[in-house]
Amino acid sequence: MPALSALPFLKPVHLGSPRRSPGGQRRHTLPASEFRCLSPEDAVSVFEIEREAFISVSGDCPLHLDEIRHFLNLCPELSLGWFEEGRLVAFIIGSLWDQERLSQAALTLHKPQGTAVHIHVLAVHRTFRQQGKGSILMWRYLQYLRCLPFARRALLMCEDFLVPFYEKCGFEALGPSEVTVGDLAFIEMQHSVRGHAFVRRNSGC
Repeated sequence: MPALSALPFLKPVHLGSPRRSPGGQRRHTLPASEFRCLSPEDAVSVFEIEREAFISVSGDCPLHLDEIRHFLNLCPELSLGWFEEGRLVAFIIGSLWDQERLSQAALTLHKPQGTAVHIHVLAVHRTFRQQGKGSILMWRYLQYLRCLPFARRALLMCEDFLVPFYEKCGFEALGPSEVTVGDLAFIEMQHSVRGHAFVRRNSGC
């Protein structure tokens, strides 16, 4: 984990001036903005954001709390959280998959020998939406995946109304997914994370 956290795309980003006390002395504060892999200790904060984001729209969550803990124990290096002053404001959770397309089993399994990163969920805290944070986090996540030698592509499934958002992030639609959750149907999308030699040479990977 320390080596992964040291990658350039996970370094803290300071978006503001250091805070000072009324007497003018500099105070020690948390980084204004930080990107890091999540840990099982973050699971409750993750679930609270996810539940609020998805229940009102889809009626269910992509991952329940026990599943979040499951993936953060198995493959925390495939997650990414955005923290502002120590508070989780947005996150992505992924796992590895070893087939060309996603199947129902991909919802709960992590395939360590896989080369496709299945993005289970991207969610932003309600008070930080409509600020472009989802797009920024996805961009950082994809850059991060390019630093992982085993990752070849990213896969996700989403509802129709989210297809334009992910297309703007560089994903291409593969067609209807065979995966269903209750009455919900999804479009499967893909993004290559290899074959970007110039990006890798200049990214510090």
